[in-house]
Amino acid sequence: MLADPQLLRQAILNLASNAIKYTRPGGEIALRMSREASSVLWAIQDSGIGIPQEAQRRLFEKFYRADNVYTIETEGTGLGLYLVRLIVERFGGRVWCESEEGQGATFLFTLPLAESH
Repeated sequence: MLADPQLLRQAILNLASNAIKYTRPGGEIALRMSREASSVLWAIQDSGIGIPQEAQRRLFEKFYRADNVYTIETEGTGLGLYLVRLIVERFGGRVWCESEEGQGATFLFTLPLAESH
């Protein structure tokens, strides 16, 4: 895998921080990592407030925050997921979200494995 370890760490921390921020006390958060055929897949899953369908396509835009985050009075700049996207795409990966409002969220990203010679 060709990725800067510090930037990869930052992407994972941003996603984990969001999971913690939007999951109520007693909720669950899981981090999974698996090897696919030509990539590594990370998934950060939470049992938090979830994300409305109409907001999901904009989640990774600079300064964007879904409307439902204001109901739990969390602070944020709208830059965390944007930075995750920049980091993942810089190393040839892809990032996305799977969620239903009120049902938690799973943020996933893949990074290609380095070719071995």
